[in-house]
Amino acid sequence: MADLTEKNLAYAFAAESKAAIRNEAFAKKAESEGYTQIAHLFRAISDAESVHARRYLQLMRGKIGSTEENLERAFENEINANVEEYPKLIKDATDEGKESIAKAFSRSRDVESGHADLYKKAMNHMLEDRETDYHVCQVCGFVSEDAPKDNCPVCGAVKEKFTQVK
Repeated sequence: MADLTEKNLAYAFAAESKAAIRNEAFAKKAESEGYTQIAHLFRAISDAESVHARRYLQLMRGKIGSTEENLERAFENEINANVEEYPKLIKDATDEGKESIAKAFSRSRDVESGHADLYKKAMNHMLEDRETDYHVCQVCGFVSEDAPKDNCPVCGAVKEKFTQVK
């Protein structure tokens, strides 16, 4: 595949991924304002954008490997985000006096290290053929194995702020 086409696939993947997340956020806002039909529309379009993003990702060479390769790549990405990416984002926000944004970046960094641990455990679980339930804190993104504790260890959110991943 030509280099320009690969670059365009990466661009389209990023754009569709962002659109899916943005529309999901719009749906949550519409729902909170009582516009259930508009929320439903935003969720439908979010799902459609996700279909596009997944298709582009499948077309990109070398982006999806075996499950073992994908776990290893995901683990490495989380470590990179934790060690390389978030420290710079936190520093820039702090330098600009944007403490609430620096705090959001810090929480994300902390959650990323937990994601890396989960990927590492999952590699072992593959060998054991073990099933695990996961719950996600809807405030900071922390992922809890089996059942959430009374409070999120990263942001302190109560257990009710966790949703189970099906």
